[in-house]
Amino acid sequence: MTILFVANRFPYPPFRGDKLKIYNLARRLAKNHRLILVTFTQDEQDKTHLDKLNNVFDRVETIHLPQWKSVLACSRFWFDNSPLQVLYFRSNAFRELLSRVVTEEKPDVAHVQHLRMSQYHKQLQGIHAILDLPDAFSLYWKRRVENATNVFHKLFNKMELKRVVKYEKILADFQMCLACSKEDVAFLENQHKLTNIRVFPNGVDLETFSSKGGHDYSQNKVLLFTGNMNYAPNVDAVDYFVKDIFPAILKKHPYTRFVIAGQNPVPSVLSLASEIIEVTGFVEDISVYYNQAAIVVAPLRFGAGTQNKVLEALAMGVPVVCSNIGFDGLGIASGEGAFMETDKLQFINRVCELIDNQELRKSTGEIGKEIIRTKFDWNALSKQLEKYMEELHNGKN
Repeated sequence: MTILFVANRFPYPPFRGDKLKIYNLARRLAKNHRLILVTFTQDEQDKTHLDKLNNVFDRVETIHLPQWKSVLACSRFWFDNSPLQVLYFRSNAFRELLSRVVTEEKPDVAHVQHLRMSQYHKQLQGIHAILDLPDAFSLYWKRRVENATNVFHKLFNKMELKRVVKYEKILADFQMCLACSKEDVAFLENQHKLTNIRVFPNGVDLETFSSKGGHDYSQNKVLLFTGNMNYAPNVDAVDYFVKDIFPAILKKHPYTRFVIAGQNPVPSVLSLASEIIEVTGFVEDISVYYNQAAIVVAPLRFGAGTQNKVLEALAMGVPVVCSNIGFDGLGIASGEGAFMETDKLQFINRVCELIDNQELRKSTGEIGKEIIRTKFDWNALSKQLEKYMEELHNGKN
């Protein structure tokens, strides 16, 4: 098949969820199919990585979308009811480029990434198109509304939620939509009365995230949080952990340290740094930090889907303590690599229990590794996506 990928972000380096997914899937599908990528570049650094993508895709086409253009597009907010996330990626030049590529290449199947890019569905008329959602976006905004404490933030979140719910009706225009967990699929099906949504989990690259020599479970001093540190749910989670959870852990275990590892930390995250709290900024090889960690914590209070930080930690054999936001999409029981704790005191007690018990850390971590190997390996997921595409291509949907 000739497969067209329509991506919202330039998928290299693969250091964040939306980039990771496209790059890892394409790298595997390229062995048996002709691949075309149409995407945006957002800074000059993106263009320096074109050679990496040319090794994976047979054709790569880009439109440059600097931040100032995206901000200008968002000014249409006052007379366009589309969500800001959609307006941010609106580009007539991209629309024209996509139309030209479709005419020239006549792809068999299109993989459209994120609700943000669904606005280009009219350029894909006559092509079997799959919309791949990282999560139920309306569920994400619903949780932001529920957790907002600032009155202005709550008003803005409510406004964006209303726009997202209305805009998500576009899901019906695609032959197939994918969401990363049963929870997200069920929410969207109930919200919009749809029957075209399938489960398609996030994955882990086991070539990168694997403790080949086995994780060192004798370590019990480092608690780790990973992720993009300009992403609102992550910013809120580390602030909550440092102010509401970590002090109680320190009373029992004063030698522990907290490491926040991830790119683009905003000022409020940088301000958390201290003698016992490290804020790393961009890390080229995040697996180094997983190797040094005793426990990964993920006390997210809003968001949706599955969390890459949880999947990566499980793949490395590191036990996780997380909220339901990082857990519900995994389809596992609490204790199978990760413990779900929604109550603050129970979260604290679980972390302390793991710090105290090397055998529990080891047994939990080893279960997690096996779950990732069998359910979340990109090799298996690329075959699942290929199956979905062949289903559409052969007219079985």
